[in-house]
Amino acid sequence: MLVCNMALRLRPVTVCFLVVFSGVFSFPLGQQKKETTCGYQSCHATKPDMLNVHLVPHTHDDVGWLKTVDQYYYGDRNNIQHAGVQYILDSVVDQLLKNPDRRFIYVETAFFYRWWKQQSSSMQQTVKQLVDEGRLEFVNGGWCMSDEATTHYSAVIDQMTLGLRFLNETFGVCGRPRVAWHIDPFGHAREHASMFAQMGFDGFFFGRVDYQDRARRMKDKEQELLWRASSSLTPPMADLFTGILPNGYNPPDGFCWDQLCDDAPIRDDPDLEDYNVDDVVTRFLKAANTQALAYKTNHIIMTMGSDFQYENANLWYKNLDKLILYVNANQSSGSKVNLLYSTPSCYLQELHRANLTWPLKEDDFFPYADAAHDFWTGYFTSRPALKRYERISNSNLQTCNQLEVLGGPASRKGPFGAGDSQTLSKAMAVAQHHDAVSGTEKQHVANDYAKRLAEGWQHCQVLVSNSLASLRGSSAEIIYCDNLNISVCPLTEASKKFSVGVYNPLAHPVTWPVRLPVNGTAYGVTDATGKPVDSQVFPVSRSTQDVRRNRGFARNELVFQVQAPPLGFSTYFVSLTQDQPPPPSSPQRGAPPVIQNKYLQVTFDPDTGLLSGLSNLETKQTIKLTQNFYWYNSSRGNNAESKQPSGAYIFRPNSSTPLVVSKTAKVQSFQSSVVQEVRQRFSPWVSQVVRLYADSKALELEWTVGPVPINDWQGKEVITRLDTSIKTSQLFYTDSNGREVLQRRKDFRPTWELKQTEPIAGNYYPINSRAFLKDDEDQLTVVTDRSQGGSSLQNGSLEIMLHRRLLFDDYRGVDEALNEASEIFPDGLVVRGRLFLTLDHPASAADTHRPLAQQVVLQPLLTFTDGDLSPETQLEFSGLQAALPSAVHLLTLSQWDKDSVLLRLEHQFQSDESQVNSRPVTVNLQKLFSTLDVLGVSELNLSANQWKDEMKRFEWSPQKEEKLMLKEFEDPSVTEVTLRPMEIRTFLLRVSRR
Repeated sequence: MLVCNMALRLRPVTVCFLVVFSGVFSFPLGQQKKETTCGYQSCHATKPDMLNVHLVPHTHDDVGWLKTVDQYYYGDRNNIQHAGVQYILDSVVDQLLKNPDRRFIYVETAFFYRWWKQQSSSMQQTVKQLVDEGRLEFVNGGWCMSDEATTHYSAVIDQMTLGLRFLNETFGVCGRPRVAWHIDPFGHAREHASMFAQMGFDGFFFGRVDYQDRARRMKDKEQELLWRASSSLTPPMADLFTGILPNGYNPPDGFCWDQLCDDAPIRDDPDLEDYNVDDVVTRFLKAANTQALAYKTNHIIMTMGSDFQYENANLWYKNLDKLILYVNANQSSGSKVNLLYSTPSCYLQELHRANLTWPLKEDDFFPYADAAHDFWTGYFTSRPALKRYERISNSNLQTCNQLEVLGGPASRKGPFGAGDSQTLSKAMAVAQHHDAVSGTEKQHVANDYAKRLAEGWQHCQVLVSNSLASLRGSSAEIIYCDNLNISVCPLTEASKKFSVGVYNPLAHPVTWPVRLPVNGTAYGVTDATGKPVDSQVFPVSRSTQDVRRNRGFARNELVFQVQAPPLGFSTYFVSLTQDQPPPPSSPQRGAPPVIQNKYLQVTFDPDTGLLSGLSNLETKQTIKLTQNFYWYNSSRGNNAESKQPSGAYIFRPNSSTPLVVSKTAKVQSFQSSVVQEVRQRFSPWVSQVVRLYADSKALELEWTVGPVPINDWQGKEVITRLDTSIKTSQLFYTDSNGREVLQRRKDFRPTWELKQTEPIAGNYYPINSRAFLKDDEDQLTVVTDRSQGGSSLQNGSLEIMLHRRLLFDDYRGVDEALNEASEIFPDGLVVRGRLFLTLDHPASAADTHRPLAQQVVLQPLLTFTDGDLSPETQLEFSGLQAALPSAVHLLTLSQWDKDSVLLRLEHQFQSDESQVNSRPVTVNLQKLFSTLDVLGVSELNLSANQWKDEMKRFEWSPQKEEKLMLKEFEDPSVTEVTLRPMEIRTFLLRVSRR
């Protein structure tokens, strides 16, 4: 059928084009077939001359914590914790049907999705009616309630999209949440608020806030505020109304009527013993009026529920019905308190109707403490191996999604079988939960998260292999080596001839070092054109030999640098030329005075073997730089002032002075034209390799820590510290979820006068992908390979926590010490990671660290094939016609349905950090792909569940500021889209294959 002046939402890229209506979208994007009264239309009436108390029945269902996600759903292992999500949903639906006034909100789509699949069609219709009538309302709507400190923005967007898509497909517009709801995460990131605003949420509610911050806000009635969550996006694009809930997310004391609680029920028969209606009403009125003193309007919210409550919903609803009845009955006697069943969105609507101005906040809510010595800053680093595996899995998922698009239908079913990306997508979504990647779960739950990621990657490997076979025109077996970080790969260790496929998931060309475990002493390497590639063989380091634990037997590593085109692959060929002595590159004892390439020069102290300086040869900058490893002894909780120990959540050292692992390092150095490296051994449990590759503008520090010794029965929290000559004036900078950077100052909070009680832990902040020190002349940026905690406790100093091994629980519910071990590491976990250091002038530093951070997050995927490839094999491919501009990052490319793909493009620079890249950039979507024709384009909100031009949000007015209006920008054409600093734009593209 030929369509002109389309009725479809896909905007045509030509005047007329051929379109098949079926399957254009697999979700209704706000279309509704019948009249509904959900959302703001479903709210109960309030009374303007009274204090309206919005009672919000809810449950908080962790997607794993003390039990695995499966155990929580089924109600298994109740000896650990009594919790069964399937029974909660069964019971709530039953009770909602008994009284149309009742309301309930649900959050975790991962659980609801499972429950929904098990329901009969009649039950599904019943639930749809409850949703259409606003009696069951979804809030937040992501697959999980994500952590905010340790998650990367790309993974958060993905998990929100996954959950919200299911709700949209299942319930239409009535399934779309209006409110973001993060009642349990342990501190709140500005980037999360920015993302929620761009997803179309009208407001955001959370439960945890620093105890000093809460006290000040309660006094000044500032527990509800307007959060300006971006310094680059034009207001109100990233503005989000934010409310701090009064009781965390629990009911007021004395009013918990769950089977897990022991508060007295309402006994309202005067003929029976212990009639207590008058007492309950009196106590509740006092609680309500006290709470109202801390808020600005005649509306307050009460969360009536908590962890895994409502398994027997009748207990809650029977008592809430009575509470509403008897408290409201007092209005006839002059009471000015009105109770009603409500939801967060209904409460938010009343605050919006109040038409007030609200205090403005521009920083974030880190770090979080719930008492003077109880700073929740340990989890920034807890379970560092899981944190790294989650980050690798994110890279694998993006590669999998991209190759599903580029390889077409053959990727899902091809010569290697049936593959899918959804298994890994759901595993990654679960891993974003605030007790998953955060590292605050029990050990068996952490193992389950890792197992899910591994199983998801196995499914993706089939898809990736099928896609590469299709694109290369070869069905030769493809091998994956997932343990290259410890020099284990059976194929490269044994084979005399093999090829290496390098897939680059970035939209820019990449140069990347490859290190392969081998047993020969000399190899020839050629690229796809047959050109020789410079390579070198080094002996495997002692630390690698220690950490492998008989999982590999390579004596050497083959090192060379590869190049790969944007969104594409290249192929390299490796052949053994010598497998007998002489040995590979011989080490030199002691540190060389200098290693350098054309960009950087690195100096070492010959007496200590430690770093002593770093220079940028292009800009002629030089700083003093020393680096070493230290540990804090963890508090055991027997301090006279406080019994709080360090644990999975809490960081509490027993001294402000860390202990040095060693003042000197035993050193070996290797020099070659490919890489220069200095191997430092500080102790049997701490070592490092300092590497400078030939064409790199970054210095690599590969650290290995563990097993952390505990023979003194003392928990340890291990840091590396960089001490520089940069004059920082107590300032340092950390990123928020991998995107915008926030300024930090020692012993300071922007919105209240801090009384510092923990000089170390109270100055720690999450580092998701980078931190830096700077003055007027120099900026040292450290890019990390996972989320970690860090601080600057002395001028010119930056410390990053790498590993934690603790012997006590911190009394926050886990009831288990963070003392990781395994069959391979029975004496304690060994962790390996990398830091990347760059030195630049502050005005141009982002031009280096922004693309570097993306390369570390989305690193090339290596695949291997034994022997020769067939002559017809395509050795190079790019899915793009040309690389994207340097300021633009391709954030998402995934198959949406049969003929549509989801595309997100991101301007990766802030508005003030680069003279070259902090400016608008235009991209032509029609000239983007090399194998796809774009037939239609429509723009969506960030979470891809609303049309962008239909996304309407509540407008809020900040105090003491002129109202700023969002400036409207027009794209040059339908397919030419302009991105401004820090802007992410999401498109649904109708495509055909060339």
